[in-house]
This record gives sequence, C-alpha cells and structure tokens, in this order.
Amino acid sequence: MLNPALASAAVKDGKRNRLIVPEPLIQVQSGRYDLWTGTTGQVGAGDAMSGKSDPFEASAAALGYLYQLRMALLVCVEHLQTGFDWTVAIEAGDDIETVRGASTDWWQLKHRAPGTRMTDASSDLWKTLRIWATAVSGQQIDLERANLFLLTTGIAPEGTVGSYLAPSRAGGPRNEAKALTLLNAARGNSAAKSPTALANFAAWDALDQDQRLNLLKRIQVLDEADNIMKAGDQLQGRAALVVGHAHAQAFLQRLEGWFFQRCIAHLAGKGSGPVTGVEFDDVFDQRRNQFRPDNLPIDADVVDLTGEVTEHTEKTFVRQLTLAGIGNRRIRMAVRDYVRAYEQRSRWSNENLLRPGELGNYERRLVEEWERRFNVMVDDLGEDAAETEMRAQAKKIYAWVEQDARTRIREGCDEAFVTTGSYQMLADEQRVGWHPDFEARLMALLEPTVGR
Repeated sequence: MLNPALASAAVKDGKRNRLIVPEPLIQVQSGRYDLWTGTTGQVGAGDAMSGKSDPFEASAAALGYLYQLRMALLVCVEHLQTGFDWTVAIEAGDDIETVRGASTDWWQLKHRAPGTRMTDASSDLWKTLRIWATAVSGQQIDLERANLFLLTTGIAPEGTVGSYLAPSRAGGPRNEAKALTLLNAARGNSAAKSPTALANFAAWDALDQDQRLNLLKRIQVLDEADNIMKAGDQLQGRAALVVGHAHAQAFLQRLEGWFFQRCIAHLAGKGSGPVTGVEFDDVFDQRRNQFRPDNLPIDADVVDLTGEVTEHTEKTFVRQLTLAGIGNRRIRMAVRDYVRAYEQRSRWSNENLLRPGELGNYERRLVEEWERRFNVMVDDLGEDAAETEMRAQAKKIYAWVEQDARTRIREGCDEAFVTTGSYQMLADEQRVGWHPDFEARLMALLEPTVGR
C-alpha cells in the first residue's frame, strides 16, 4: 500500500497514481523561506549500463535537496492526522526515514526534468537498489516491517521494472517476479565498467534470488510525481485549512523556516535527533496560534536582532534619549527594540497581515497614552524648572516606556519590543518625546544638519 502518511496526497488520473509533493523554497529571507518560482534545470537520470550520466547543475542539485526537505515536511503534516507516535529523519537510513511503532518507511526521491524515462538501465533505479540491497545484506533493515518507496518525477514506461513495481494501474497489476527477471537480465547484459555501476551490481549480486524477490515485494515505484514547482499547492492548501487562504503563505513560510533549520541542525550533528510527532505538533500549534484573529506572528530571527548603536547615532530617537540623559546601556536596548519593531512591523505590512488602518490606530493609542503622562509632567514642572529637574522627570517618563508601557497591537501579541520599539519609532518622528522641552531642543539640534 501507499504510505498512509501520503495516501491522501495521491490523485488518481485513471492511468497512474500521481503523488503530490511540495514546492521548493528557493530563497532564504530573514529566517523564513519564501515561495519563489524557479527553473528545475536538467538532471540526467544517467545509464547504469553505460556508465554515462548528464552533468549535475548546481541549481538542479539544490532543488533536489529542497525537494527532499519539502517532502519530509509534507510527511510530518500528514502524520499529524494519525497521532504523535512517529519520527521523521533526513539522511538517516535513506533520503527520508519515517518510523511509526514497529513499521519503518524508507524513501528515495528523484526530481528529474520533464520527460525523463526510468528504464531498466537507469542509474536512479540501480543506485536505489544498491542502497536497499546493502541494507538487507548488512541486516540494517527488517523487510517484514519495512516499506520502500522510490518516488520520481520521471516516467517508468510500461513493460519496465518500474512499471511492474508500481501500484496496480491501467497497464497491468504489480508483478515482482517479472521485475526480478528484467533486473537479472539487465545485470547480465551490462558491459558497464564504471565504479558506480560496478558497486551497484555488486550489491545486487550479494543477494540470492529469494532475497531479491523479497526485496522487490517491499518496493513501490511512484513515478510521474508532481514536480517541485507545481506541488507546493499541496502544502499551501493544508496551510489554508489551518489559517485561511489570506495567511496561508505567511504561515507556511514560518513553518518551513523552522523545519529547514531543524533539519540543518540534525544533518550537522548538533545534538538534534529525528523530528518527533510531539515536537512537530508543538511547533505547528505555536505557529497556528500566531495567526489567530487576536494575534500576530513574532519571528524568531527578529527576536535575535540586536542592532548597532553606531549605525543609529544620528537618528532622532537616539538624540531624544541623549537629551533625557539616558545611559549608554539603555540606549543600546532602545536601538535593539527599534530595529526589532521596525523589521517585524514591516513584515506584517508586506505580508498583508494587518487590517486596514490597524497600525495607524495602534500608534494613536500609543501617543495618547504618552500624552497623558507627558502633560502631567509638564504641568508639575512649571515654566521655571531647572535642567536637572527636567531631566529627572524625563527619565521617569522613559522608564515608564521601558517597564510598564505594554499597549498591545492585538491582545494575543504580547512581545514587549513591539510596544517599546514602536515608541522609539514615534520618537524618531518627534510624535512623542521624553524631555519636557524636546521639540525646541531637537529643532536647535537638527536645523544645522538640515542646513548643510
């Protein structure tokens, strides 16, 4: 049977089972992955008999890796419907290895140019057989509890090994015995001498006839899978079911961003094992909650931004802090909050996550909260207050911003830098200030700069 985790993604067209797999993420942007349109390039399937193969282009190789990651993500999303008792790993036993209870699924993925044919001599077929035959010889896999999938965007022509190992279709039922005969014939007729071909055949030769047949009984060839550009609609559709069509892409970018970085950590051996069902459910739920009507997403890479004070010393909001006598450490924190709020708010706007007028209304609320306190301060100081007293009161107003001002843009969005950083942005526009005489002081400071 087709892997239950992906069974719902198979679309019957009357001739073949077409497996929907996800679109790649070509560009990395600030810790998220954006859906881009690109070209697949030419990736030759090669010929195990002749030893010939087309050269791999860098872009095509990259798409192959992204295809692998996107497929693994789709497996995780599908597995959520079955519970949490599962794991998914990249480059463990195979391109993708999934474990659920006592059952293991191994996936070999081949993203190929349109029209590529997987014949009985194709290196895609023989390299895959080599991996699985070696695992059988080394007792690395229990065939009684394993399912082996060779998924390719290429074509397995009728009458070839691939067609006989595919799920039953219009061209005829599965026939492992016929596939075994064809493979033995292809092996016997080959004059290939390349190291790769010889290694492929050696792994096959190490199995006896019963082992070969048992291996083929566990293999399913899934050909004509959707290519990497078209199949992104599958994950996009699942995201739409979770957060709605308007926010599906933004949600998917953030889920992918986490998943890709998680896989990188796993491949780099940084102590991260396979992705577990419990872990994925927790991450999925967190990101889904960020797109509730009362919330907005806070991106992990934005939280990591610190900003450089030296790059902002001429900013008006920094001059405002200096006027109030704020120390360097707190100025560094202000720059950090400014950079974070600026970046996060820009993303919300660019991704159309904000409602019409929402940002303007939020800033109005911030200004009005400031006005209440600022006007009281000015009245209490009077007209003859000394500079030391004005600075002391300015520090109190600013301390309120740092410690207590937590007006939320939405009720569920409670990240402090959104408020504090937004106040820095307003101070930069001189819509708020800390020193009682900030407007006149800034005019005196900025006029010479404007005149230059």
